[in-house]
Amino acid sequence: MTDVPATIAPHATSPHTTSSGEQVPAPGLRERKKQRTRATLIAAAVELMYAKGYDETTVAEIAAAAEVSTRTFFAYFPSKEDILFAESGVRIDDAVRRVTERRTGEGPADALLRALRDTVDSGAAGQDLSGELASRRIRLVLSTPALQAGAMRRITGAQRALTDALRRTFPDEITPAEAAAAVGALVGALVNTALTVLPDDPASEELLHAIGTAAAVALRGIGTLGAAHPAPGRTAV
Repeated sequence: MTDVPATIAPHATSPHTTSSGEQVPAPGLRERKKQRTRATLIAAAVELMYAKGYDETTVAEIAAAAEVSTRTFFAYFPSKEDILFAESGVRIDDAVRRVTERRTGEGPADALLRALRDTVDSGAAGQDLSGELASRRIRLVLSTPALQAGAMRRITGAQRALTDALRRTFPDEITPAEAAAAVGALVGALVNTALTVLPDDPASEELLHAIGTAAAVALRGIGTLGAAHPAPGRTAV
């Protein structure tokens, strides 16, 4: 059975608090078992694909390496492509939810930064965000046309979802074009940073620091978004 690297092991069993003060409860036993199975399948898939190639690796081989049935594989992942983007959907859904949970006095750029930080802090993003396994996954995507297309679909979908959330949350403070520009700048900075840093330096703390810096730089120029379109009761600066 494939060993599960620490970087994708299930989340900690104790509750913790995000940087903005949100309490994140610990998962129950059943959820921890599901996380372990997912992590084992991911590790097996990446190891096999990195050694043999994406196209040459079958679902049956991945399931066998993880010591589960192909039926179990498909209970967790629709396809072998999806296993390489295992947490992306969870990550985006979590970030979208956090954008819509507007805090008092918070502007659009602030909401995006908070959503990013809390998504990472909560653990929703952490299982596949860094480490050698993530580095190998990036290399697989960069060397496989089919995976590049899949990555672009997910990036485009993420941008649309975040743009819509930002626009709905700040309807009187940001135009559709400004929302699209803000999200595009943020997502572009994060993707390019991951592609630059992760293949050569997969250490979790280094990547997370680089992502935080990239996000701050990307949103620095749009930190005044909303000032030209103040919400009722707010005064433009």
